[in-house]
Amino acid sequence: MINLYYLTTCPYCKRVIDFLNEKNLEYKLLDINEEENFNKLLKIGKKRQVPFIVDTNTGMVMYESADIIKFLTKEYL
Repeated sequence: MINLYYLTTCPYCKRVIDFLNEKNLEYKLLDINEEENFNKLLKIGKKRQVPFIVDTNTGMVMYESADIIKFLTKEYL
């Protein structure tokens, strides 16, 4: 499962979400405006930056929309 930490106002997050939707990849959105999600982001990623993915299938954690899309393309398409 791809867990995507995001903010609704983040254009880079939208880019990743649009990609996931276009490619019909299953994912879970985690809005960091919710305290629990924000705390998890800081614990795993160590910084307040989105988009951030945690791919539970591969163990990959990653920031940066371009890097995320490149990884997802290589891993899932």
